Amino acid sequence: MIREGTFPGDEVFRRAMRAVNKFVDVNLRGLAPLVVAEVIYGLQERIRGGTKTPPWHLRPVCELARTRQVSTLDELDPASLCRRRQALLNALTTASRRLGMTPESERHKDVWDAAAFGRSGNLNFTGVRQPWLREAVKAAVCDELPRRRGVQARGQMQTHINAFVKLSDSLHLQRDDHGAHPALLERQNIVNFSNRLAFLAEPGEISTYTWIFVARAVRKWLSLMRSMGLTRSGQPLHGLPADFMLLTQDIPDEPEDSEAGKDLPDEVMRQLCAHLDVLEEKSSREVRVAVELLIDTGRRPFEICHLPYDCLTRDADGKPVLLYDNQKELRLRRRLPIPEATAGLIIAQQARVRARFPATALGRLVLLPSVVSNPEGTKAISDVLTQHRDWVAALPDVALTMTVQEEGKPVAKQLCFDKEKIFPYAYRHTYAQRHADAGVPVDVLRQLMDHRQLTTTQRYYRVGEQRRREAIDRVTAMQFDRHGNRIWRRAKALLDSEHARRAVGEVAVPYGVCTEPSNVAAGGHDCPVRFRCVGCGHFRTDVSYLPDLEAYLADLLRSRERLAAFSADTWAREEACRPTRNSLVYGGLSGASAPTLTTSPTRTGRRSSKPSQWSASAARSSPSACPASLRPC
Repeated sequence: MIREGTFPGDEVFRRAMRAVNKFVDVNLRGLAPLVVAEVIYGLQERIRGGTKTPPWHLRPVCELARTRQVSTLDELDPASLCRRRQALLNALTTASRRLGMTPESERHKDVWDAAAFGRSGNLNFTGVRQPWLREAVKAAVCDELPRRRGVQARGQMQTHINAFVKLSDSLHLQRDDHGAHPALLERQNIVNFSNRLAFLAEPGEISTYTWIFVARAVRKWLSLMRSMGLTRSGQPLHGLPADFMLLTQDIPDEPEDSEAGKDLPDEVMRQLCAHLDVLEEKSSREVRVAVELLIDTGRRPFEICHLPYDCLTRDADGKPVLLYDNQKELRLRRRLPIPEATAGLIIAQQARVRARFPATALGRLVLLPSVVSNPEGTKAISDVLTQHRDWVAALPDVALTMTVQEEGKPVAKQLCFDKEKIFPYAYRHTYAQRHADAGVPVDVLRQLMDHRQLTTTQRYYRVGEQRRREAIDRVTAMQFDRHGNRIWRRAKALLDSEHARRAVGEVAVPYGVCTEPSNVAAGGHDCPVRFRCVGCGHFRTDVSYLPDLEAYLADLLRSRERLAAFSADTWAREEACRPTRNSLVYGGLSGASAPTLTTSPTRTGRRSSKPSQWSASAARSSPSACPASLRPC
């Protein structure tokens, strides 16, 4: 035993000496008063949040603080601690730091604790090198953050900050002053920034989507900063030239990927559902139920994870309805019709939760409670994304049957499906595609997806092969060729690749449409046969033109009778019957049987000398709508 006063410095030795462990006690002697207060307050906050703190994790943290003789926990270097004890130290320091935190005090830092603004996580501005640009971005975030709603607000703000990090890097590399003086900037710096984004996108350092997003974000927020008055005297952007601005033409066009989709094929979904037992073994029952609900309902992962206990109700017909909160758009208590099988899954989960937490009020329970740090069942699971990723990675190869050509013959083969395409949000796209393939109208699907705009819903699905085929079949069933015969049977006999074309190029002509490629490309002004549609194999019409055709036939008959009764020389009759360039001329007709009739650009009242056999297709009583003398040779 060392008695007090026996050697110099014994007071410091006693403070820094490791305490004797006694059962589960944690000795706080020798710590600075502020450190003691930080430890006690941090423990209180963890207890309030339902998190347990084992003494064998807290004791090494206190021993390290005693050995280093720090005045606050922020001065500790956690490198010598294990991962869990580092997390404990971080929780203690975060709790003490937030005690006196306000938005006004936090906005002057380069790393913001988003809790000061009612969000989770941090906002990091350290990547913006130039002080004037960093302060301007901070001001823009302060102005924009209150208008952002939902749980993704903090992430959206950070992505905009990261866009200005790329602008800051560009200015730092291209200018001798590294962009330190905003008054010296010019339009060329913006051009160089656009070129740098293209340079980064070419080798794949950033995606095309990131390129477009960064350009749009910088353009939008530079305009926002100017509207906020940040270019006035004394503000961060004072002196910034007006031409330092991205224009609309500086933003590249989005690639057209209408054929690409994020939905998962049915064969892949069947294999995933067959391995749900493996997911439950690797994680928990709650994670499995969450994935099943994601598949069945198409909701976002956060919406499923935070479902309340009483999320199931019934409509007036007794059908099950899911109640959830659209956190992204802050639309609460949304109603989604669900099948009985999904309702049974929810009811079974409710029974398990109630048996696990019988003392907690139902209004405080969540449907999918966390299995750790959750003594009352009020904390929802938060690791579904991680658990799902680990589950998919551990699965055997997901096979997909595809038809390939070998030696000119179609052969079915089992090909491996890319597992990177299997992620929780893909189930939402699969939900939309499944309903679209079932023929659900887009306005109904918009409500099921809880979107405000139809254009948003249309991004979640593609028009499937079967629906395209049905659309072409419906149109083709009513079409006729130039001889008045249905072309339905010939269309049915086409190859699948031809029959399932999404759209057929065509241009309007009198009494029908023309599908001749060169004429379609020229908008109807490059007909190779000079508008003699009745003799062209590219001409199509349908029964909707029948009233006009009947009126035209009557006009032809009247004209023929008038010419027959009119006294004139033969050459005069031939000149009167010669068609003009803008008229539909029947192929092979000449002489008195081909009167001159010009066509108007509108459908009503159009004139053309088109003979046909319309009555056979339109189920008229007479065998032909055109006399044999007027038919083309």
